[in-house]
Amino acid sequence: MGYPDAWIVVPAFNEATVIGEVIADVRSVFDHVVCVDDGSTDITGEIALGAGAHVVRHPVNLGQGAAIQTGVEYARRQPGAQVFATFDGDGQHRVTDLVTMVDRLSAGDVDIVIGTRFGRRGGNRPPLLKRIVLRTAAWVSPRGRRLGLTDTNNGLRVFNKKVADKLDITMSGMSHATEFIMLIAENGWRVTEEPVEVLYTDYSKSKGQPLLNGVNIIFDGFLRGRMPR
Repeated sequence: MGYPDAWIVVPAFNEATVIGEVIADVRSVFDHVVCVDDGSTDITGEIALGAGAHVVRHPVNLGQGAAIQTGVEYARRQPGAQVFATFDGDGQHRVTDLVTMVDRLSAGDVDIVIGTRFGRRGGNRPPLLKRIVLRTAAWVSPRGRRLGLTDTNNGLRVFNKKVADKLDITMSGMSHATEFIMLIAENGWRVTEEPVEVLYTDYSKSKGQPLLNGVNIIFDGFLRGRMPR
């Protein structure tokens, strides 16, 4: 293991099937992982703890945005914490991409590195309908366009302590990604994207967002992108 100044935040809700493998995979490289058990009704938290993660529990399901905020608040209080990442608990993200993004942040010329599913040829591309939703979500976000972002809803992110200390996500559900982009623009944080591959397994697809959620995210991004915070 390594990267002693990095903390990886893994939000999870009813991920007992895969969370042990996800945590073990991350901990094969990174010393510090905090899993936020977001009110799971299965044994997600117990399995994550057994796999070596720090575990923080929400008594009820509050949504991914709230889970990420809880995890970042926990991580930034830890001695020596300087690098922070969000990493999905359903097995979609690759640790190799996370390592690349952490190393990219270490160059010091940016505050945030966000994964993009549209920067690499080939690989496991999102399904067509999801690509349309993701592209549209990025297009209707004025801040995202000004920042040059192509995948504003990617959950794989790496950022420094300056960002972690000021991060204040108030949107509890999946729409937190829109708020994250707003915070980047409002605070003038330096951001870049890194091509990543998302693993669309049968399991992760079964846990994915319904089409209506995707439409809601687009509509939310359209409105919030034009309203002052």
